[in-house]
Amino acid sequence: MTSIKIVTDSTADIPEELVQKYNIHVIPLNVHFGEEQFEDGISLKPKEFYAKLTSSEVMPKTSQPSPQQFEELYRQVATEKDDQILSIHLSSQMSGTMQAALIAKEELKNELAIHVYDSKRASYAIGIVVVEIAKLVAQGADLEACQKRLNELLKDTRVYFMVDTLEFLQKNGRIGKASALLGSLLKMKPILSLNEPGEVYPHEKVRGQKKAAARILALLKEEFGSGEVHVGISHAVNEELANELALEIKHQFNTQSVVLTEIGSVIGAHVGPGTVSLSMTNVEQA
Repeated sequence: MTSIKIVTDSTADIPEELVQKYNIHVIPLNVHFGEEQFEDGISLKPKEFYAKLTSSEVMPKTSQPSPQQFEELYRQVATEKDDQILSIHLSSQMSGTMQAALIAKEELKNELAIHVYDSKRASYAIGIVVVEIAKLVAQGADLEACQKRLNELLKDTRVYFMVDTLEFLQKNGRIGKASALLGSLLKMKPILSLNEPGEVYPHEKVRGQKKAAARILALLKEEFGSGEVHVGISHAVNEELANELALEIKHQFNTQSVVLTEIGSVIGAHVGPGTVSLSMTNVEQA
């Protein structure tokens, strides 16, 4: 019997309990502090990363897995020849991870059925999609149903985030269209999002973190209204605000699930400590 295997990468920031519960296979990206190299989420956990980031004189760099690593993982997860692999990854505008996955897919085209998707997102904005598809697989959905729902999620999921500083996005070259905000912030907090190609762009500026958080909730309320939603809140050592948002979201929205997660070392290297991201998508209608 054909089975569906779910593959993603460590930038999806999926809590370990959900990875285990839904049998999600995660390939790690790498973080480099000078000559030191770490595997995101494996040899460098979020709390360790942010402590190192604070004490290090070196700005961390990141790198994607190699095509060979993807080949190894695909062969490992496809235990039967008829298995179908859904491989969902970090925005191709931010990383070469997608390209590495596509090269591996091409190499294995005569062996395995691999379907690679560009999420055009980062952190739990990827994870919220991956987890929903993994739930469908666990319920026995077939490939067609999973791909249909995946395309819906990639179209309908929204993400907004706020950073303490644009320094990390700037220094790591991931600032995208948000570069227009440099030098003009003072006490303003940019509300950032990801556009259709999967680049960071500035949605608007708000004075202060609390007002920025309230504005993000208002933007999501405008789009999702009273419909039933899944919510993801990811943070970089800003658990207090993440918990406050979770309580407010449960009060304002019709939530089926709310997941809090830490932003891992790869995304954290680009957004910096203090960042909070909010992702939301509709619950599938029966």
